[in-house]
Amino acid sequence: MAQDYDDNEEDGGGFDVDDWARLKPFIGAVATLEDVQARRAIFALGDTEDARTLDMDLPQPIIWWEDDGEQAAVVVQAECHIGSDGEPMEVLGLILPDGSGAVALMDDVDIVDDTDPTWRDLVANAIDASDADD
Repeated sequence: MAQDYDDNEEDGGGFDVDDWARLKPFIGAVATLEDVQARRAIFALGDTEDARTLDMDLPQPIIWWEDDGEQAAVVVQAECHIGSDGEPMEVLGLILPDGSGAVALMDDVDIVDDTDPTWRDLVANAIDASDADD
C-alpha cells in the first residue's frame, strides 16, 4: 500500500522542519488507482463503501505511532471509508522525511504543529539516519 511520493524530483520528495509545508496535498476527491500511479496520491482503497475525504487542513505534521516506535510524518491525503464490517476507517496518506510514502489510520497518529519539539527531533533524527545510509 505504501508508495514513493516524489513531490519534488530535485530532492526526492522528502522534507525537513523548515520546508514541509511545500508538500502538495491530495484534496477535493477520493483517490483512484490512477491518482496513485500518477504520484498525485499515496493510496487508493477499492474494497470499501461510502468513501469521502476527511475535513482536515493539509499538509499536516503528525507523529505516527507504528510498530517500530514513533515517527515524524506529514499527512498529504485524508479519507474516510466504511469497511466490510460497517465501521468507518479514517485513513491517512503520509510523507516521511526521506520522501517515502506510508499509510496510517487516524487512531495511530498524534496531530501536532511544526513547533512541537518531539516532531522536530524525529524529523532531524530521520534526516541524520538517511544521510548516514547514503
